[in-house]
Amino acid sequence: MIRLAIAEDHIALIDGIRVFIEHEEDIEFLGFAGNGKELIELVEKKKPNVVITDIRMPVMDGIEATKLILKKNPEIKVIAFTMFDQDNAVEQMLSAGAKGYILKNASLKELLFAIRKVHSGDVYYDPNIEADSSENAAKKKPLLTRRQQEILKLVGQGKTNQEIADALFIGKTTVETHRKNMIRKLNLQGAGELLRYAVECKYDF
Repeated sequence: MIRLAIAEDHIALIDGIRVFIEHEEDIEFLGFAGNGKELIELVEKKKPNVVITDIRMPVMDGIEATKLILKKNPEIKVIAFTMFDQDNAVEQMLSAGAKGYILKNASLKELLFAIRKVHSGDVYYDPNIEADSSENAAKKKPLLTRRQQEILKLVGQGKTNQEIADALFIGKTTVETHRKNMIRKLNLQGAGELLRYAVECKYDF
């Protein structure tokens, strides 16, 4: 059973989701919070296994709330809920441990799909945030920052971490951190798969 909690400061949006979800036999709606602090309290009280949270909220934002929730409850699956493509904010949510993100204007059917996919242990990235120009849908790439795109291009050229650092005028440790984040976001198993991904996908820059 999916036990769902939502953090969102627009009540009308919450009500629409709640009414829709009530008809789903595999989802129990536990309640909603208006900010990050309330979400943490809701999680402690209701013990959800899936949380959908807005990124920008008063009192405490979704990024900080996600970090605190997952530090204590690492088994919870978090989905970022955003109004538009907030590149930096979405990146921070993924770094905090979120398993995906979805736009607020997504259909309720798509929202249900995202909830179930993340609950099953997979990741979900809203296709409307970054259009996929690749002919192979299986190679669809999740959101990467501009810096990560630059690094991935150099990875595909066979550059070492030090060579990438020198080329981009950044530290070697920074390159290593970006590579780890890309491996996680691309759902790969290690450096070898990242290299193969960069070469085979012929990443479009």
